[in-house]
Amino acid sequence: MATTDSPVDERKLLDFPTSCAAPAPKPEEPVKVVPLAVAAVLAVGLTAYVWAAHGAKFGVLLVLGLALGLALFHSRFGFTSAWRQLIAVGNGQGLRAHTLLLGTAATLIALICGTGAGLFGSKPVPVANVGPIGLALFVGATLFAIGMQLGGACASGTLFAVGAGQSTIVLTLGGFITGSVLYTWGYPLFTGWPQVSGFLLSDHVGWFGSWAITIAVLAAIVLATRVVQKRRVPPPVDTVPTARGFARIFRGSWPILVGAVVLGVLAGAVYLVSGGIWGVTSAFSLWGAKILQVFGLHPEQWEFWQLKANATSLSKPIWQDKTSLTDIGIMIGAFVAAAAAGAWKIHSSIPWRTAVAAILGGILMGIGARLANGCNIGAYLGGISVGSLHGWLWGAFALFGTWIGLKLRPLFGLGNPVRTDSIC
Repeated sequence: MATTDSPVDERKLLDFPTSCAAPAPKPEEPVKVVPLAVAAVLAVGLTAYVWAAHGAKFGVLLVLGLALGLALFHSRFGFTSAWRQLIAVGNGQGLRAHTLLLGTAATLIALICGTGAGLFGSKPVPVANVGPIGLALFVGATLFAIGMQLGGACASGTLFAVGAGQSTIVLTLGGFITGSVLYTWGYPLFTGWPQVSGFLLSDHVGWFGSWAITIAVLAAIVLATRVVQKRRVPPPVDTVPTARGFARIFRGSWPILVGAVVLGVLAGAVYLVSGGIWGVTSAFSLWGAKILQVFGLHPEQWEFWQLKANATSLSKPIWQDKTSLTDIGIMIGAFVAAAAAGAWKIHSSIPWRTAVAAILGGILMGIGARLANGCNIGAYLGGISVGSLHGWLWGAFALFGTWIGLKLRPLFGLGNPVRTDSIC
């Protein structure tokens, strides 16, 4: 194992061994002034409009979305790459960051649910976030993970990558919306699959017991990733350009563990404000339906949109939809962060196989998320943070789907990390 001049770096390598030290981050690029100005106007103007036209609750949800976008970009917090690195070469850095995010969110949500706290008249209803356990969950999580590896991003990653100007991921988002629409159109085919009711830990051991069990399992996962990484000695994770000192808060890359804590706090804040978990993908079905209506089609006649809750959602403007607000906020927040960091750019040339993989991956994620009643945020983060068994099962089947996705990536000209890489 390579040594470094810094004792701190040396200890990090001993704690989490990699084949060599990670490269030093490069300086950030100059601020993209015009994109930053556009992003700032969008952020301020849209927040003012939503707050004035639809009330403080919806305005706050948009602001939380903006903050989520900033944190996701600055920490480059990913689920797709974390699982790819773990399965391909045994690097558990990303999964350990997941455990910190999950633990932070679970702690705050346990406090909120245990005390019945809420803002703007919202009250926590944890049972509403418990997904059923059955074939749809298993198939959906697997499909979603395959789609992640082909599309290049998860649900939250898709949003912040689009905001940061990554053209390929715009195709992934288009596929995501298409897959969501396909699910709602074919809804009768996707219902009635074998399943049992969900399992909520707090119903059996109370909120403190639920929290304690969750933290214990997360700690066990951290230890397991350390054992795996020690045996496989993977390449280090690549670094991204960053500013130094105080400017790093606004123009740099944050340590991934800092990003995990910030995102966990924001997930708790979404729960406090709305009474429900932070979600992403249900908005894509809604957006797709509204786009079809613009072109004179009538998705409201489909069985999915005739269900009472879905019909109510479709009849309202997206500015009154919690998930749409946080999703839009994430894209604009990432736009602001990427422009400030000098990283916002649009790529005009996309290899055709990459484009096909992006669209196909998005479609698989759109269908998979709806089958599994959520994505890496709504099912994985949301389910685990409220103490629902379906969140853990979603994660297990997503790891299986990641393994399949890695086998498929080379067919589309996409590479996978290997042990001989200098970075992964």
